Amino acid sequence: MSSLNRRRFLAITAAAAVVAPSGASASVARWTGRALGGPVSMQLVGLSDAQAAPIFSAVEAELTRLEDIFSLYRDSSELSRLNRAGTLAAPSAEMLQVLSLCGALHSASKGQFDPTIQPLWTAIAEKAGASDLTTAKAAIGWDKVAFDAQRIELPKGGALTLNGIAQGAVTDRIAALLKAQGLRDVLVDMGEIAALGQGPNGPWSIGVAMPDGTLVHRLTASDRAVATSVPTAMQIGMAQGHILSPSGRAPVNTLVSVSAPSAVVADGLSTALCLMDQADAAQAVAAFPGARIEVLTPAA
Repeated sequence: MSSLNRRRFLAITAAAAVVAPSGASASVARWTGRALGGPVSMQLVGLSDAQAAPIFSAVEAELTRLEDIFSLYRDSSELSRLNRAGTLAAPSAEMLQVLSLCGALHSASKGQFDPTIQPLWTAIAEKAGASDLTTAKAAIGWDKVAFDAQRIELPKGGALTLNGIAQGAVTDRIAALLKAQGLRDVLVDMGEIAALGQGPNGPWSIGVAMPDGTLVHRLTASDRAVATSVPTAMQIGMAQGHILSPSGRAPVNTLVSVSAPSAVVADGLSTALCLMDQADAAQAVAAFPGARIEVLTPAA
């Protein structure tokens, strides 16, 4: 299972309680599809299905383009080629923007957010022996990654996982496309939630739930994004959750939900904060203007 699909499971499960306010009278065009290994959806307020059809076609084309950058399901995507070869020439602007934010998140989280953790994730998932685990750990380290407009270079044996940030980036891109079409009242779910403007009868209502469906928080949102992470929702080894720390630290929180002006920031923070105590988590969030912790549940 790819790293993006691991994050998709959490995002879709935790966002399952998203609803438009009851008693809505405005027309709402709805679209569902698949991208980055999981289901995606949109709601456009004030449009009929016929009016929304060309917009949905434009979204589908943009999703195809973005998957050609970030998807681990496509051997020809930028991310797959980078991980396979260890180097990538002429990376896209979208990839460079995500990697730049990875650097900011790595710094703000005191190294807990580290996309170079992928070799260790793979080794654990494949039940590798001690020697292979040691080799995988040697490839970890964000400071070993070099990138600029000409090239991305990974260390020997290195690979990146963008499961804690790429879906947020895609969510923001689709939201921007819809705004460019003149739409202002939109709910976008591309693995993370972006709520623009108003729902058909007021602010969008977003529920945060555990993977078993237990609702733990509800918020209203307008021009805001929400991301949720649950480290124990999936195990990749014996009692090993899917969110790994480069320092070997076990997750200290069982559920983290973050809202922010952009989905990519909310996405990255919700992942990083799973590995951070409350004081460090608050400090990390403060580094990103407008970001806010919605739920942070410490492990027992």
